[in-house]
Amino acid sequence: MTGFEIGLFVVYGTVLLMLVAFGLHKYFLLYLYWKHRSEDAGELTLPENLPVVTVQLPVYNERYVVERLIRSVCEIDYPRELLEVQVLDDSTDETRGIATKLVEEYQASGVDACYIHRENRVGFKAGALDEGLQQAKGEFVAIFDADFVPNPDFLLSTIAQFNNPEIGMVQTRWGHINRNYSLLTKVQSMFLDGHFIIEHTARNRSGRFFNFNGTAGIWRKQAIVDAGGWQHDTLTEDLDLSYRSQLAGWKFIYLPNVVAPAELPVEMNAYKSQQHRWAKGSVQTAKKLLPVIMRSKIPLPVKLEASAHLFSNFTYLFMTIPSILMPIILHVQLDRGWDWMAHVYLFVFFSASLSVILYYLISQRESNVSWKEQIPYLPLLMSLGIGLSINNAKAVLEAIFNHQSEFKRTPKYRIETNLDTWTKKKYQMEFNFQPIIELMLGSYFVIMFISLVSKGLFLSIPFFFLFQFGFIYIGLMSLVQSGSIRVPFRQLRVLFRNTIVLLSERLF
Repeated sequence: MTGFEIGLFVVYGTVLLMLVAFGLHKYFLLYLYWKHRSEDAGELTLPENLPVVTVQLPVYNERYVVERLIRSVCEIDYPRELLEVQVLDDSTDETRGIATKLVEEYQASGVDACYIHRENRVGFKAGALDEGLQQAKGEFVAIFDADFVPNPDFLLSTIAQFNNPEIGMVQTRWGHINRNYSLLTKVQSMFLDGHFIIEHTARNRSGRFFNFNGTAGIWRKQAIVDAGGWQHDTLTEDLDLSYRSQLAGWKFIYLPNVVAPAELPVEMNAYKSQQHRWAKGSVQTAKKLLPVIMRSKIPLPVKLEASAHLFSNFTYLFMTIPSILMPIILHVQLDRGWDWMAHVYLFVFFSASLSVILYYLISQRESNVSWKEQIPYLPLLMSLGIGLSINNAKAVLEAIFNHQSEFKRTPKYRIETNLDTWTKKKYQMEFNFQPIIELMLGSYFVIMFISLVSKGLFLSIPFFFLFQFGFIYIGLMSLVQSGSIRVPFRQLRVLFRNTIVLLSERLF
């Protein structure tokens, strides 16, 4: 075996072990969830004197959904004299006119609503929230992003948790208005259900840290102040503030039975942009806060879980490496007659993947959807996760090497039913060359798939299908749905064919 081949095996094996470690962590979260699932925060009695609550609505160029948001919040069931609504609008388009008119309408009807517009976007969402907080009348502050439609009983379902003076924040579960709109929204909803049903419940009820998700939650104002306020040196200001607040001694509550409906992104590039922001922001937060966490006096299990949480997006970086090396490794093993070694690697990869399957299967079983109908989507969920590895690995590397980028909000189009469409609306994402890389990787796996099948390694078929479908689906959808490019199907077919021919010539 050459030194180059030894190096390949060492790198590949090390990365696989890292993926297995993250897979084992999912088993651990499932254990914590199952152990504490019957526990409940309980229904508490509303205080005799309800507190003043400020509801903040940070928006930026949201012409399609801003009316839905403002109306739903202004009609929340809460005493009018105790409710303040802040529309924190950084918009530069007609959203400003729509929001201003609605605020004036509700002011005339007796709602304490105010419109706050900034001439610059310093700090982006964190900056807007901080400016609103300086003027907020409420002892408690609820926050909703533009894509949310809170139910009328939201405040009455959450405010009693603050009877305990140690509670600094209450987070509720996200619902999905347009879950069944497309394959993309179906899979997104499963990803989010796993996060909210398994992760949040497991972490919160076992005494670990968990995070405010930027929306559909309510803060005690003092908990924000004690943590140092909103800061904008990461792209996930919510995650950053959550950890700083808990380090300051505040406790959080998660209410999985209180659901706040929201609209999922329906366009692939918008979804990728959202995932990129979340992945990059979490690594930025890890770099910022992990040294503080490790030096703190919190229990060791809390420190370890915080580390696993903040580093979880490294799985995308680790996934990219075997994505490229797996076919080469298998070919080397087969050429040398080491068929058994190929099966060992595939078994290890399957073991790491099994935890993901169980994780999301259980989250669907525990949700209010018909979970058996979601089972066929589990392979597609895994495939989409693999396909996102290039996008999110790039985000992780940008965070590691301190590459600065602005906060890009996720466009919303008010897609509520299967009859709604977004293709002729504003705010579509611009084209970039990342989909070309994703299509090339997809083509690479098609070639390797054919090659390995011809050599009789049929065990590899399911895994290679997941990889090739994930990269091709995400790459094609990104190109077709790009706002600045409309690629005819014939041209896409030619591009795909030429890419396969080129890779075949290089590899064989």
